[in-house]
Amino acid sequence: MAHLSPAYFTLVMGTGVISISAGLLHVMLLAKILLWLNVLFYAVLWLLNFWRLYRYAPEFLADFSAILKGSGFLTMVAATAVLGSQLILLENDLVLATILLGMATLLYLTLNYGLLARFVTHPRKPGLAEGISGGWLLHIIAPQSIAVLILLLDARCAFLPRAEFDFIALSLWLLGGMLYIWVMTLIFYRMIFMDFIPEHLHSSYWSNMGAMAISTLAGSLLVLNGESAPYLQPLLPFIKGFTLFYWAGGSWWIPLLLILGFWRYVIRKFPLRYDASYWAMVFPVGMYGLATLHMARSMHLIFLDPLGRVFFFLALTAWSLTFLAMLYSILQGFRK
Repeated sequence: MAHLSPAYFTLVMGTGVISISAGLLHVMLLAKILLWLNVLFYAVLWLLNFWRLYRYAPEFLADFSAILKGSGFLTMVAATAVLGSQLILLENDLVLATILLGMATLLYLTLNYGLLARFVTHPRKPGLAEGISGGWLLHIIAPQSIAVLILLLDARCAFLPRAEFDFIALSLWLLGGMLYIWVMTLIFYRMIFMDFIPEHLHSSYWSNMGAMAISTLAGSLLVLNGESAPYLQPLLPFIKGFTLFYWAGGSWWIPLLLILGFWRYVIRKFPLRYDASYWAMVFPVGMYGLATLHMARSMHLIFLDPLGRVFFFLALTAWSLTFLAMLYSILQGFRK
């Protein structure tokens, strides 16, 4: 408990996107099972974090102040928004989804600016090599997850002020693109021009692709909403082009990440053992599949549908293996 990762909410994020993809592919039993598992995961993780804050406050606050670990708290934002999206699409529960949208927004405003203010004013800052990783891309994933939830609610709730919500979602979507350029410039520089050993290549680097994938999904939803929202209609050509830009950027990362994984585990023989960071790989793979499926349908690119299905099954396999490894790790911990 003292060393519980603040990024453990990636478990909820990964489970949520696979559940939504299963619903989109009409595998409803699997989608519903993963939904209720996710409700359990979400509740348990909040209880564990509150207990950790109460029992191990120094360790909790140290993680919040740590530049490399602190961004992991933004998984709380994305997990809350992903769970809200699940409830809309699989249960049509607009009330609870609206509450989760409010929670995600408050968490984002508090954590995003709290973390950045703390990082800026930190008296002892690490160098770029020790301070940057794929976890920083949660600063993009968090607002994009809120944009997705807003757009899903906007399409289903007649009482929402549609123009205002479309404007907020569009602004968050564009903000994500701007932040990605800032953060990815540093990550790319760190990967190419500084020493990079197997210990540095943890699973958070899959967010290089995952941040682009969730941006693609938000763009696809903007395209769908734009067909019936007068404010967005003039912007549709731009939105479609930028959505494809996000998807292409995310796709470019996949072969490189696979090659680096082969280098880490096969060539350099890095031990393959469970830790919470592996959920940070499940989420991007699942999100890429979901985003590809959604873009193929919203932009009539049907030839991409098989690719989305392949990544759905890859993500489901990765989720199953990681889940079994997590259960084994928990059981081993109890035996000790």
